Amino acid sequence: MATPLSGWRVLPVQSLLLLICTGISQGAPGDSPEFTYRANVSEVRLSFSATDQNNHGVATLQPSDFAVVDKGFIVRNFQSFSRSDWTKLDLAILIDASESVTPRFRQETADILELVSQTAGVPDENLSIISFQGLKPALLCTGDCHASHAAEQLPATRAGGLTPLFDTIVFASDFLSQHGDPHAGKVLILFSDGQDTISRNSLADAIDAAQTTDVQIYCIDLGKSASSQGAAVLYSLAGATGGRYFSAHDGATRALSLILEDFRATYRVSYRLPNHASGFHTVQILPTHKLDVQFRSRSGYYYPNHVR
Repeated sequence: MATPLSGWRVLPVQSLLLLICTGISQGAPGDSPEFTYRANVSEVRLSFSATDQNNHGVATLQPSDFAVVDKGFIVRNFQSFSRSDWTKLDLAILIDASESVTPRFRQETADILELVSQTAGVPDENLSIISFQGLKPALLCTGDCHASHAAEQLPATRAGGLTPLFDTIVFASDFLSQHGDPHAGKVLILFSDGQDTISRNSLADAIDAAQTTDVQIYCIDLGKSASSQGAAVLYSLAGATGGRYFSAHDGATRALSLILEDFRATYRVSYRLPNHASGFHTVQILPTHKLDVQFRSRSGYYYPNHVR
């Protein structure tokens, strides 16, 4: 049941959702997002993570613990509710190998791989590592990253400090969409200072590529200041795609531990589309009982202004 929103204070949280209709077809990679809808019954599928006041994942959430606000309509009755299978993840780690971060990051890369392989529970075949510097990104390994000693494959030379960050996100989003289980969650973990010096794509293009392929981006800032321009870029990438931002002060391995904990506290719900108004539908998740719970995901979805 959906009711119009009145008398509610909307919290500044973001939500992720995917609009599913019978018979959806998508354009070729690189095209503008274009979908064909051939049914008049629509369902919204919403994926989100939940954390408590200590920033730890909440893995015991029930449907009565939250409500969804979809373009001003409160949705309490869900067609389905489940906790996501966090072992079904296609995970790509993006490593900024440019002049600004390479000297300090080789050992951290090795530590990250060890953490993922020993404690994350993500199968080896679902893990890829991509580095970027110079003119384009490089796929260091996929499916055998621990055995490939990916940390040792980081470029030893510097390409004049060139950093194709946005191009790499577009490349990695397309890579995840084309590989692995189509039903698995798609996640990018980005280690970078947020600087881009040479990409053909813009920040908006990178966000659009991730959103179109339903990829979440978790950013670990390797820069010196959380108030820098690079940090703002990383905040934008994480916020727009339902991920999280961590500063360098958090420590790479600690941040990754929190990210992996997030995966264990990720949920999916589905509900009938409450409002057929065309355009962008903002979506927020409100706690109903546990008011200290925070919800993270994308900010909404587009409903088409025509059916064809």
